[in-house]
Amino acid sequence: MIRISLCMIVKDEEAVLERILEQMKDIADEIIIVDTGSSDSTKDIAQKYTARVFDYEWHDDFAAARNFACSKASMDYWMWLDADDVVTSENQKKIKELKETLDPSIDVVMMKYLAGFGEDGAANFSYYRERLIKNKKGFLWEGRVHEAVTPRGKIIHSDIEIEHRKMVSADADRNLRIYQSIIAEGQSLEPRHQFYYGRELYYHGKYDEALSVFEEFLKSSEGWRENKIDACMQTALCYEKIGDSEHRLNSLLNSFKYDTPRAEVCCEIGRFFMEQKTFEIAVYWYEQALTVPDKSQEGGFEQKEYHDYIPLIQLCVCYDRLGDHYKAWQYHLRTTSLKPKADAVLKNQKYFERLFSES
Repeated sequence: MIRISLCMIVKDEEAVLERILEQMKDIADEIIIVDTGSSDSTKDIAQKYTARVFDYEWHDDFAAARNFACSKASMDYWMWLDADDVVTSENQKKIKELKETLDPSIDVVMMKYLAGFGEDGAANFSYYRERLIKNKKGFLWEGRVHEAVTPRGKIIHSDIEIEHRKMVSADADRNLRIYQSIIAEGQSLEPRHQFYYGRELYYHGKYDEALSVFEEFLKSSEGWRENKIDACMQTALCYEKIGDSEHRLNSLLNSFKYDTPRAEVCCEIGRFFMEQKTFEIAVYWYEQALTVPDKSQEGGFEQKEYHDYIPLIQLCVCYDRLGDHYKAWQYHLRTTSLKPKADAVLKNQKYFERLFSES
């Protein structure tokens, strides 16, 4: 049986910290909490669960803070969580089972991170993260923001899921501010952080600047394939915002240089042709999205709805516009099995009931 050190960095997390510590108190053999400057009762809550609470002076460097926390770990493996993460009872059981069965030669256990949820409460955005890591093997966090540990050695993907359930909005400008500070210091961004810097610029409406960063990233021979594909999609969104349709479509097609089409890209191309009212072409791309295999274990961001619900509901609309109401109805029925209470599905149901009653 392996032993686990839970390592967390926190600041002003009184609203959520007790929730995650309650969930993990019977799993972790050691709990390490590093506080980076709380002004609320975060530390008092932490001290109810562990004596290993440390202060750390914050200086806009997430990797440094996490490395400090993980350096305190004394168990076989360390596991990281954020204060606003949730480990359901089912996944608590799975982690306990993993402790009993994990081959101690394993260096890294990847777990799925559920980071976005739809109106029905189901996860619609997820990706695998390095979650349980062998202690004393030289693993380090890298990146002042969007920090990560590079998995190496013997790696396995588990079916354990961690949910990220924010209750309080974070500082929306923080990540961009940190990147701008790094650049102002005369440092260059390595490819992964070029990609994330471009995303931050896009989120802040700085589309021309984002395009410049993404284009530089895409020209480089370095960088992870999944980030390259996502950068093509982000570039397309930038061009959409500035009204450049030709470059928008070309950016999406450019993603095919890196791998077979992703469902998200197929749906974005479908949306492009729907907006052009060329519904036959849109149908082709949405149908392609339905055939794309799950590649989540390759590490990319996965938005499950792009594999089923989004192409299905858009195919319903496309076939309706093409005058094939029966086929549109068939696609509608498939959406009802996925999201029976979604507003768009209920609206379509009323539309078809009215349409067929009049025919």
